[in-house]
Amino acid sequence: MNTATSISRTKNYFKQLKSSFIFKVLTILCGFLTIPLMIKYLGDEQYGIWSTLLSMVSWIVLFDIGIGNGLRNKISESLAKENTKEAQSYISTAYVLIGCISLVLLLVFLVISEYIPWLRVFNTSIISENDLRYVINITASILFINFWLSLINQVFNGIQKTSLTVFNQFLSNTFAIISVFILYKFFESSLVKLATVYGLSLLLSSILLSFWFFTKNTEFIPKIKNYAHIYTKSITSLGFQFFIIQIAYVIIFTTDKMLITQLFGPEYVTGYDVVFKLFSVITIAHSLLLAPLWAAYSDAYHREDFEWIQKTIKIQLKIYVLFILGTILLMFLAQPIISIWIGKDFVVDKLIIISIGFFVLISVWCNIFSYYLNATNKLNVQIYSSVVAMICNIPLSIYLVKQCGLGIEGVVFGTVLSLSLFAIFGSLQTYNLVFKKKSYEK
Repeated sequence: MNTATSISRTKNYFKQLKSSFIFKVLTILCGFLTIPLMIKYLGDEQYGIWSTLLSMVSWIVLFDIGIGNGLRNKISESLAKENTKEAQSYISTAYVLIGCISLVLLLVFLVISEYIPWLRVFNTSIISENDLRYVINITASILFINFWLSLINQVFNGIQKTSLTVFNQFLSNTFAIISVFILYKFFESSLVKLATVYGLSLLLSSILLSFWFFTKNTEFIPKIKNYAHIYTKSITSLGFQFFIIQIAYVIIFTTDKMLITQLFGPEYVTGYDVVFKLFSVITIAHSLLLAPLWAAYSDAYHREDFEWIQKTIKIQLKIYVLFILGTILLMFLAQPIISIWIGKDFVVDKLIIISIGFFVLISVWCNIFSYYLNATNKLNVQIYSSVVAMICNIPLSIYLVKQCGLGIEGVVFGTVLSLSLFAIFGSLQTYNLVFKKKSYEK
């Protein structure tokens, strides 16, 4: 083990954490200010449609077939071997692949969209079919383009500069809140206008940061001539495993709003979304701590610095106790905070608050172990547990609502129970790999 490298890795972790903290706080602030503006601008039902739409189009991330996460790991591995040229080839290959995938899928989506009864999908009549289809098409189009441009985030992650990824989020949220404020002050309620300005905010931040980074770091500039089939196979073989996990978790995490829309109506999504956004402070804070660790774990693993890995995971487990206390405290304070944040008339059921609190706790627990396993490509247990969870999630949620008489909280508890599989087996796998050093599981 190289002590100097270990110390340098730890210093970089705290450096990224410090920079990320500032931008993440500002990002959260922008997000919290944007939500009441959107609700006032659109109204409860239109906001419910918008929130559900964002959940649906977030499925776009599936179509990189895991290339983004594969790229992140391959960049980390190449730089651990001090091979910058190889890292550039991986970056070039990923940009070409995702660019082609984005273009083809965008065209396919626009054709298929013409035949989908979107009003029925969103269980609403507050907007015309044509207007809703236009909103969906413009939102999807912009997000497909950003799907390609946002590869810059995986480059940042791979070179252990996660604070730049957080800065990208801050930049897009800043552009978004400015745009939404202008809409609220000077324009009538319109999902079409909101979809346009929101999407352009995402594009603008990705374009600006990509231009800035590749201008300063010319050795990483993606070039078509550096595309290589051998790197395609390397990225996609690893990426396909991430792809399976992505499919499972996107379905698990995004179908809640769709289920609520179908079982109760889109207006019920608003209350769920407000509570979820409030508790996202916990998950965002934890992701802030974990984000720099993915590339750091990968670097330490390839350098065989297992002592550093053990020490870091032990620290994360101790920190988890603080997150339990913070989540419990937020459960008690949620309604008063929401009354100040959204308005005194906005009341949410206590069971929704409790269920989302449990969801946060199990998500944080799972992430402690998934970050290490993802960084070191030990994915089998996560693949099996996530696929089973994906299959069980929707029927379990429907059962809790219809057969057990639960409300919206039944949908959330269905997700919590589904995630319990990896919470158990993922933690056991990590314990065996890190502390018992059983290396048979990939």
